[in-house]
Amino acid sequence: MQGSDPTTSAAGTSDLSRRAWLQLAAAALAMGAGPAEAAGTPFPQWVDTFKSRALARGVSEATYTRVMRGLKPDTSVYALDRSQPEFTETLWQYLNRRVSDWRITEGRDKAKDNDALLKRIEQDFGVAPPVMLGIWGVESAYGDPYVQKNHMRPIFPALAALAWGEPRRRRYWEQELLNALVIVERGWGTPDEMRGSWAGAMGHTQWMPEVWLNMGMDYDRDGKVSPFGRPDDALASTARYLMNRGKYRRGEHWGYEVRVPKGAKSGNASRKYEAWSKAGFTRPDGQPFPQPGATAKLWVPQPGGPGFLLGPNFYAVRSYNPSMNYTLAIVHLGDRIMGGPEVAPKFPGGERAPTLAEIQETQRRLTAAGFDTGGSDGRVGNDTMRAVVNFQRKIGMQPADGYPGVRLLARLREAR
Repeated sequence: MQGSDPTTSAAGTSDLSRRAWLQLAAAALAMGAGPAEAAGTPFPQWVDTFKSRALARGVSEATYTRVMRGLKPDTSVYALDRSQPEFTETLWQYLNRRVSDWRITEGRDKAKDNDALLKRIEQDFGVAPPVMLGIWGVESAYGDPYVQKNHMRPIFPALAALAWGEPRRRRYWEQELLNALVIVERGWGTPDEMRGSWAGAMGHTQWMPEVWLNMGMDYDRDGKVSPFGRPDDALASTARYLMNRGKYRRGEHWGYEVRVPKGAKSGNASRKYEAWSKAGFTRPDGQPFPQPGATAKLWVPQPGGPGFLLGPNFYAVRSYNPSMNYTLAIVHLGDRIMGGPEVAPKFPGGERAPTLAEIQETQRRLTAAGFDTGGSDGRVGNDTMRAVVNFQRKIGMQPADGYPGVRLLARLREAR
């Protein structure tokens, strides 16, 4: 649920005009500092002032001192907040990177290993196993320790930096910092183990502190609520979230890819599948819609590309992170894990997803050419993306976007 809350709030500007404050904030960001510091509130002073808010939430002075004394704000989060991948990648790249060969294969293994747990969750909350596997896979690569070690950071320095110095959603970040402090107060987590994304999302399904605090449940009955360790608490609590906050409907599919009649466009009109079928909308595999009386809305992300009929459960999943791209990646990954086909036709300008073997070959060739990818395991992390960007720039390949696709592999083969 990285950055999942879409609300914004205005930051107080004290005696500065808004324009002057924004100019100072921009300068501070460019130097890696926080806007609050630029406006005259050094971080240590802010920590002292914020303590009264924490005490009012029931956080003891001992806990506050333990967590916040000597804390240094992680100001790198400001740039990350402004470049979330949901909003900077093309949709086909976004899908290919997340619905990867590795995630599909690993997801099938996880489905077998956790079959009893997933069935129990579906019985208790109604959320189908493919949806749970899709969220688990996209959010944390199924709780992979490599991701936790190399791509997660201590959440208190991150949340404190955002609460102190992020003007667009400061109230939201302040509340999440307070929620995280309450979690420590309850003994559910320690500052050392509470590692997560730049936005403070943690564990198997990347809970924000508010979700941990209010939606989390002790599903494995070990005496505490935790998004770490065994996946039971994380998956069950996420299903509970989708049911309670997303209004997930038991027994309904999220929707279907469809062939779109010429001239049809996205819209808010909700119609029954039988009505869509009569209007000429068909599934690529020719199969009928299993529940003709259920309703869906049409979404065509790009003219000339694939279309989708989206049912209420698509929007239930979207409640976890308000991005259409994110949600499509979740449900599509779940379908692929269960043996479903790739999206067809391709998006305009897009390309098919590379196989695991092709990603590994790309990594080997990049490293051999002097662009170290940090290994050739077929998983695309920051090292691989940086290597791709540097290679693209060297050969003048545009855009230099860090995407390790089949076109890039073809250029690597030519370069040999």
